[in-house]
Amino acid sequence: MPADDWDRTQMLPQSGGRAPDAPPGSGVRAPGAPSGPGAPTRPAGAATSGRRRRGLRWVALVVVLLVAYPLALLAVAWTSLNRTAALGDSAATPGRTYLVVGSDSRAGLTAAQRKALRTGTTAGQRTDTILLLHVPSGRGPTVLMSVPRDSYVDIPGHGKGKINSAFSIGGAALLARTVEQNTGIGVDDYVEIGFAGFAGMVDAVGGVRICPKRAINDRRAGLDIAKGCQQAMGATALGYARARYSDPRGDLGRVERQRELLAAIVTKATSPATLVNPLRTFPLARSGAGALTVDSSTGPLALARFVLGMKASSGSSGVSLTVPVRGTANRAGSGSVVLWDTTRATAVFAAIARDDTTAVRAYAAQQKQ
Repeated sequence: MPADDWDRTQMLPQSGGRAPDAPPGSGVRAPGAPSGPGAPTRPAGAATSGRRRRGLRWVALVVVLLVAYPLALLAVAWTSLNRTAALGDSAATPGRTYLVVGSDSRAGLTAAQRKALRTGTTAGQRTDTILLLHVPSGRGPTVLMSVPRDSYVDIPGHGKGKINSAFSIGGAALLARTVEQNTGIGVDDYVEIGFAGFAGMVDAVGGVRICPKRAINDRRAGLDIAKGCQQAMGATALGYARARYSDPRGDLGRVERQRELLAAIVTKATSPATLVNPLRTFPLARSGAGALTVDSSTGPLALARFVLGMKASSGSSGVSLTVPVRGTANRAGSGSVVLWDTTRATAVFAAIARDDTTAVRAYAAQQKQ
């Protein structure tokens, strides 16, 4: 065969549509090779391998998001926290107990904020809210217990007085010592939130649902709402938590509303609808953590357990109660005070101190009867 004829044959498609230099069995079709039924195709293994690589890329992306997203939220929250030296050495008790304080300090509020939140201009700081959150070490229920701010107790180094005056006299450190001395429960962590922070957290989650059992008109708390369930934004929620002069039960009625609101905030903040929305979670992490003051020794794990504990306490398996009281009285130098039911209160404190939260549930059930 002439050389030029031989060269032309090398340019023609070969049998089976292979390209001239393609090895047999490669499945690569030459340009212009026939397509359709009977035409050579890419081996099934190649397509499967491509799908597997795409699947692995999606899995890797999901894993990165599941890890990076929570870490980013934690970083934002952690760098926004305020810290204070609140806790000293105390007798350790089983489980983990958080002292949760709502401060009525007006420090840092602008004139516009004081007007919007109806806080007035009272100087100094007191505690509108005192709670003990106990997260058990075992499988018992989580306990959230209110301590009435007018509770008449021994204040270390200052005689007897209302428990909230311990905060006014010596800040977080003296309040923590007072709680430990009068309850026998070791405080492991301290969490404080102020007026503006409370309202800001409610606004950040898009409001919370409240269900007052009666209409409330409390001018001093800046609150005027109807009876029944309704959506409340920050200023209204703050008034709902503060109102007591219009409540026949005074401070005892207020502490129940405070637990209701804190549980509503945490439940809304940890709901799937909130967590999957970065436009809501990052502002919430920043504003929520920025509103909190924690003990200087509190770590990320303890903070996470606090959030989970607050959520657990509001669920059907949680326990919510107030320190058992026997009534109110007037005491020289303190005015109207709340007196604890010593026998029942001591039993509740002892149950928490030994991490027996199931026993606390029984006391809480009696309180609701």
